[in-house]
Amino acid sequence: MTPDPTLTVPMGPRFVCGLIGQGIGTSLTPDMHEAVADGMGLTYVYRRVDIHELGLSPEEAVRLIPAAGRLGFSGLNVTHPCKRLAVAQVDELSEAAVMIGAINTVVFTGGRAIGHNTDVTGFGWGFDRSMGDVGRERVILLGAGGAGAAVAHALLSRDAQEIVVVDIDPDRARALAEAVVDARGGRVRAGAPGGLAEELRRADGIVNCSPIGMTQYPGTPLDPGLLESRHWLIDVIYRPTVTELVRAAEARGCRVATGEGMAIGQAVDSFRLMTGLSPDPAAFEDAFARLVAREETAHVNA
Repeated sequence: MTPDPTLTVPMGPRFVCGLIGQGIGTSLTPDMHEAVADGMGLTYVYRRVDIHELGLSPEEAVRLIPAAGRLGFSGLNVTHPCKRLAVAQVDELSEAAVMIGAINTVVFTGGRAIGHNTDVTGFGWGFDRSMGDVGRERVILLGAGGAGAAVAHALLSRDAQEIVVVDIDPDRARALAEAVVDARGGRVRAGAPGGLAEELRRADGIVNCSPIGMTQYPGTPLDPGLLESRHWLIDVIYRPTVTELVRAAEARGCRVATGEGMAIGQAVDSFRLMTGLSPDPAAFEDAFARLVAREETAHVNA
């Protein structure tokens, strides 16, 4: 058979990546990665692995990580509720992943799975972009999971003087506070949920790293009536794009930032790790904006 001269075969590397997590059907990460890759002329496929749809527990889900490496995946992103559990499924951890005790990115190379954490740099990028000039003598950190650990380190690297970790599980809050050590002199301590009102009276800002506010966990992680206009607030959740907490904080005159910055920042870094290429952050910003605009248009026309 004579080859069809109109057919072209893509040259260069090809990438197969994925996202493991729960309730990730609305995640913009896959579409962001593929849009940026298209702009760079790459052959790049990114798939969602939703553990709820597959009927898997988080413990079962993270065991898919070694299998993905054997199946030829280039890398994986890992999100709630699997970030800490995934640590046991990789062969090696980056320095940041060791420090935090959680991973959100896995790179497969040379028959090995390497765990990374781009939440630290991702949150830092978003913080500098939207909150770089705010006071940070005392910051309330809601949620002591993998995202909370990453944010604590990012805040300390930006000279936060005191971080108060509040979690519905007091033992987990204490464990995070004890695990985070800052050579620059910042202090991290656990706060009791029942004492949140008093903590907020003396706080500059709040960062929500709990899952409360996600599409699958609606609501707010604190009583919005406790917020004051002098507070700044960041919600690392970006699905929905504007959470109930962000909306309530805006109504009270607070300076706010959504999870957009962290989502874009960590995506840039994970893309670089999984491809070995350095994407333009502006391309991810543009992709995120276009995806959100497309959703808003579809909602209006529905």
